[in-house]
Amino acid sequence: MTGTSVGALIGACYCSGLTLDEMHELAHNTRFTSFARWTLSRCGFASNDRMISFLTRTLKCKTFEELRIPLGVTATDFNSGEGVVFHSGSVIDPVRASCAYPGMFLPVQIRGRYLVDGMLSHPVPSRPLREMGAERVIAVHLKGMWANGGAPRHLFDVIGQSFAIAQDAMSCLWRSAADIVIEPDVAGYAYDDFKRADDLIRVGEAAMRAALPEVRKWVELPTQPELASKPPHTAVGTAPMPAD
Repeated sequence: MTGTSVGALIGACYCSGLTLDEMHELAHNTRFTSFARWTLSRCGFASNDRMISFLTRTLKCKTFEELRIPLGVTATDFNSGEGVVFHSGSVIDPVRASCAYPGMFLPVQIRGRYLVDGMLSHPVPSRPLREMGAERVIAVHLKGMWANGGAPRHLFDVIGQSFAIAQDAMSCLWRSAADIVIEPDVAGYAYDDFKRADDLIRVGEAAMRAALPEVRKWVELPTQPELASKPPHTAVGTAPMPAD
């Protein structure tokens, strides 16, 4: 499994052994202040340093080597623009870096590199998943939608829509590495709509159920028994802060 931004957070939780019920409860109880705090800085409006304690409490194991399912976490080198994919060592700081949305969160420093959201280099990390050895890839894309149709209301509208435009321009790169693309209808949801967790879960479930017939074909192919024995892998991307 690979994940970018919130997809990295979800991937870390699932790969560390959280059950679906536990993840459902986590979605209900999590708020912006669970992992972030507002701050005054030239590099952003918030810090996600609270994610250290949040992930320490939440994850059942803290290193990539301990995870029950292999995981890749993507981030972007702020100075070079290079995509970075973490596979070893501590999970916590790479997830923080992957979630460091530019303009909002401060960059995260790891091994001398300043890292920001993996969305800039791997909006949906299907290619890194192929490089990890996956033979069949399900890509989950949370497409940001500009719902207002007029002038932006604030800086975050400008940043979010700019990233949405860039994501669309890059889509051919990650789509070509995916066998199935799932795009839940998240139009109308804001980046901080934590209280609408049930609605978001239902939207995701509906999108996955619609894709199940295609997924089932993979395990029913009689001519490829070696593939039938291997489960599909998931690359999870994120939306560039959808407008509310």
